[in-house]
This record gives sequence, structure tokens and C-alpha cells, in this order.
Amino acid sequence: MSQIATVNPATEEEIAKYDAMSKDQVFELVGKAKRAFPEWKKDYEKRRSYIYNLVEYLKKNKTHLAKIATSEMGKALKESIGEVEKCAWALEFYADHGDSFLSDEVLNTDARKSFLTFEPLGVIGSIMPWNFPYWQALRFAAPCLMAGNVIVMKPSRVTMQSGIEIEKAFAESGIPDGIFQTVVGSVDSANHLIDSDVNAVTFTGSTNAGAKVGERAALNLKKCVLELGGSDPFIVLDDAIIEKAAEGAVKGRFINCGQSCVASKRFFVGKNIAKDFIELFIKKASELKVGDPMSIETDIGPLSSKDSLDTISGIVEDAKQKGAEILLGGSEIEGKGYFYKPTILTNVKPDMRIAKEETFGPVAPITIVENESEAIKLANDIEFGLGASIWTKDLAKAEKMSRRIESGIVSVNNVVISDPRIPFGGIKHSGFGRELSRYGMLEFVNIKSVRFYDNLTHHHYVE
Repeated sequence: MSQIATVNPATEEEIAKYDAMSKDQVFELVGKAKRAFPEWKKDYEKRRSYIYNLVEYLKKNKTHLAKIATSEMGKALKESIGEVEKCAWALEFYADHGDSFLSDEVLNTDARKSFLTFEPLGVIGSIMPWNFPYWQALRFAAPCLMAGNVIVMKPSRVTMQSGIEIEKAFAESGIPDGIFQTVVGSVDSANHLIDSDVNAVTFTGSTNAGAKVGERAALNLKKCVLELGGSDPFIVLDDAIIEKAAEGAVKGRFINCGQSCVASKRFFVGKNIAKDFIELFIKKASELKVGDPMSIETDIGPLSSKDSLDTISGIVEDAKQKGAEILLGGSEIEGKGYFYKPTILTNVKPDMRIAKEETFGPVAPITIVENESEAIKLANDIEFGLGASIWTKDLAKAEKMSRRIESGIVSVNNVVISDPRIPFGGIKHSGFGRELSRYGMLEFVNIKSVRFYDNLTHHHYVE
């Protein structure tokens, strides 16, 4: 039996070891979920009541849960607390609104009566990442559960205890056994989950891993939603409010130490505003406190792992060697932990890794552009298409630009955020399908059309 070890990225000390589940154990969890499904799907009001209990549990235990996530992946404690609070909001949102999202939809056809009904699929296999161990899991789970599905989730090996704590939260909230279960394991366990008797699969993670999950799910003829990588453009036009844009740049790039799929990762700044914007961006980024993630005063903790640190160091070194100018940071912080200095650089060239790859860390590459057309061209010149932000006073221009940018999400004069009221997802290599809003809820239901006729339809062979 293989083991999984979790490591505190701030201290490099081992936290715990876990025995990975076997194929039989994973299949047993799925079987248990199958048995729990028929009763769970029956009564929306019961589901609502259970989820309200879970909301209260999260609110009451947010600091406890936050400390576990911070110890496992290094996120600043105040951000981890905010993550748990956001989970409670999403769960409450779907408990409040899910019934209206699932209401039968009447259609106007040639039949006497036509309508759509929305029915749960059954057991959904969920493979989740480490960067938002609670939010990623529960933003999917909230609509999925309120639709009447049940879940078996495999969390990242980096944040295994966080995943176990989610299952514990369900149990402590009085939610019946088998409704939400956690698989302890790594890649093999995820494959077992896909190969099991789950009815559909959702995955959040890297593009390469997502392609493998999608392929395996397709071989099993299972519905799959993939929320993958991003390299979001942050476009600052010459008429932008500099103070607001610089503040947004710091939030958009350095949240969670830059380890977010919708973090701002490529900065395109109008030439007439570039000098002032860059100076203010550097000033604000320099004020961020890097250090012990358990301190409520800390803004940026360590990267999640030694591999993540090495990857970021390699990307910045590649940029340096190819002519990039480091304006801030640009190196690891000496001592224990996987810390990297908040970094800003310019003179970015298309052949640099930082211009082509998803940069999962606190590094902001800036390109100065002539106009919005050049900004859009560069923004779209990448394999990803998740989010984008535009900073300008000219809202009519921003709306036109938003329609030209190849992405699933565009924010004007704000950073890209996930919100249960709005669909979340991307195009190109950023995945397919949507999470959140009514659209996210409908990803894992059977949309059934029902029609009542008085007479046999003529020409049935073309109907």
C-alpha cells in the first residue's frame, strides 16, 4: 500500500502520512454513494435543510479549517479564512435559489403540452486541486448536491487533510452517510474513481492533467467538466485610473501567492500611462508582507511545494537570460520554506516561457503596448482562454474589447473573480463546461424533454 505525505511549505516539515486507497476501496465508496442517492434525490427541502446546517458549521469552524489549509499549502491565513466564508456563501446561495434553477421549463411546441425537467445524474466523481482546497471542492459540490446528486471527491495529495475535513464537515452537519465522501490517494486513485461506476466526472487542475482526465472519462463514455489553466491578460488603457488599476494589479497577481487559475498573469499597459502605472504597481507590491502564513498580518506565504518554487525560479531565470528587466524581486527568499519574492519584470518577449506558460506564482510580466488593438492581439495569442480584465474609463470601448477577447470571463475595472451568481469557465485549453450560477447547476443534470400529444405526428421519419 502506497503512502502520501503532506508537507508544510513554510517550514518544510512533514505534517502527516496517509495510506492511499486501493481500487476496491474507491469502488466501495462509489457503491455506498449509489445506495445513498435514491433517498437524497427525493426531497429538495430536506437537502436545503442539511446544506443550511453545513453553512453554519463552516461559519463556526472557519478558523480551524483555514489553519489546516494554510499549514498544507501555505496560503496566508486571512485568505484561507475568506475562502471558507466564501464556501458558506455559495452553499447558502444554492440552497436559496436551486429550486428555481431546477423548476420545470414550459416550451411552446406543436404538442398539447411540452416541458423540460431537470433530474440528477447520480454519483459525480470530483478530482480537485490544492490551491483552493475548500472553495474548488464546494463551489462544485453546492449546485451538484442541491440538484440531487451525490459526490465522491479525490482531493489533491498536497491538501489531503483539507479534503478529509470537508467530509467530516458533512458528517458533523448531520448530512446522511454516503452523500459526500473523500478518496485518499493520488493519480492512481483518481483513475480508479473515473473507472468506477460514477455517472460523470469533474476535474480542476492543469491543462495536461485535464487532457488525461478527459480522455479517460471519454473512454468510459462519461460526461466531463474540465476547469483548467489560465494565463489571464490584465489590460490597462491610457485613460485608466492609475491608482485603481495598480491596486487591482496587486490583488489580481499576488492573491494566494499568484497560485490561482484566474490570477492576472500577463500585463499589457498603454505606452502613455506605463511609467506612472509601473511605478505605482512596484510601490504597492513592495508593501506586501511576505512571511509566516499563520500570521494574520501576512499577505503572501510560500509557494505550495518545492516543485512549484523550482518552476517559478526556472521561468524567471529564462526571462532574465532572454533580456527581461527585473524591476522588483526576481529570486527566492533564503531560509526555510518555499518562499519567492513578489516579482515584476518588463521587456517581455514572445519566446520567453513567462509569455507562453501559465505562471503559478508571484511574478508579473509587463508588456507596453501602442493601443487596445495590440493589447487584444497579444492577449489572445496564447493557448488559454479563461479570464481577462480591462481597465479604462471608456466603458463603451471596454464593451467592444470584451467581445474581441478570447476568454470565458471578462471583468472591467476589477479583477476576475469567481462568484456563485455568474458562470465560471473558459475556452481553448482552459477547459470546457461551466461551474457556478444556474449554468453550473445544469452541467450535472439530465435535461429531459417531455411532450403530450393528441394525435400521431405526421412525417415522423423527419420529426
